[in-house]
Amino acid sequence: MSSAGPSDSVVDLLVVGGGPTAIAIGAEAIKAGLSVKLIEKGALLASLLDFPTDMVFFTTRDLLEIAGIPFTIPESKPTRRQAIAYYHSVARTFAIPLALHQRVESIEGAVGGFTISARSGDETEIHQGRAVAVATGFFDGPRHLGTPGEDFDWVHHRYREPYRHFGERVVVVGGGNSAVEAALDLWRSGAGVTLVHRGSELKPSVKYWLKPDIENRIREGAIEAHLDTRVASFGTHIVEVTQNGQRLDLPADAAYVLIGYEPDVSLHRAAGVELDSETLVPVFDPDSCESNVAGLYIAGTLQAGRDTNRIFIENSRVHSVRIVQHLVRQLAESGDRRGS
Repeated sequence: MSSAGPSDSVVDLLVVGGGPTAIAIGAEAIKAGLSVKLIEKGALLASLLDFPTDMVFFTTRDLLEIAGIPFTIPESKPTRRQAIAYYHSVARTFAIPLALHQRVESIEGAVGGFTISARSGDETEIHQGRAVAVATGFFDGPRHLGTPGEDFDWVHHRYREPYRHFGERVVVVGGGNSAVEAALDLWRSGAGVTLVHRGSELKPSVKYWLKPDIENRIREGAIEAHLDTRVASFGTHIVEVTQNGQRLDLPADAAYVLIGYEPDVSLHRAAGVELDSETLVPVFDPDSCESNVAGLYIAGTLQAGRDTNRIFIENSRVHSVRIVQHLVRQLAESGDRRGS
């Protein structure tokens, strides 16, 4: 199931990505009688594997369902582990062909004849398809501050679990959901937490049940907070910040920079997809998800560009249906023989 298959076979649809949206596209394609292949640079569901270990989805299980496969668990909101098991089961049910641990380096061609070049170790794999859907998401690109010392091994850009930090001093940088959730989790697990955010208040997008929790912890002094504060540098277990024109040194055994994610648009941009220079939103038809490059589809959170809080699996599940329905019509009109 993890092999790439013959490199000279032409499939109807090549899908770049291995997350829930990519799996949904693959499953819908197979349901429609199309041949398909998913190309993923790491393990399947690599993004979910990097989620916090004990994370519980805010979204209910029914809104995470894809391809008509019920998400049958007793809880209304699934855990990370349950979601991984569910999406694996969808991939297994439809026997979606996978090309894993292959980093796509280029997408070339036009509708009816695309070629994808992917790197697997020291080898280059060539995949051919009549159409391409790019569904790479954004979770591979955590944003960096760009400040000195940010590459120290005690400075992290992903949060997984709090237990290694019991009794330690931890600085959390950010004012959104990821930073707030991490700060509360660390504090409840025995860490001394300092929250640093450049804004004058926490982001309005913070989940409604987290906002009073973090505000109460800050108000009572359980979590130290520095708002209107910017990180200047990371020193020897010191986070240097500026606040009201003054420099402060915050002691830290560990730091988490949780300020969001930046989508990687290099692949579809190089393939000819037009993007807004500021927002990175690509040109695409909302009814079919087809970009300005005929036969090249943009799916999932990539449609939102830098606004990574706008599109999630629950409101992008329809992309798979739109893409497949459009491609089926295109293949029928062109007279292309499918599945060769």
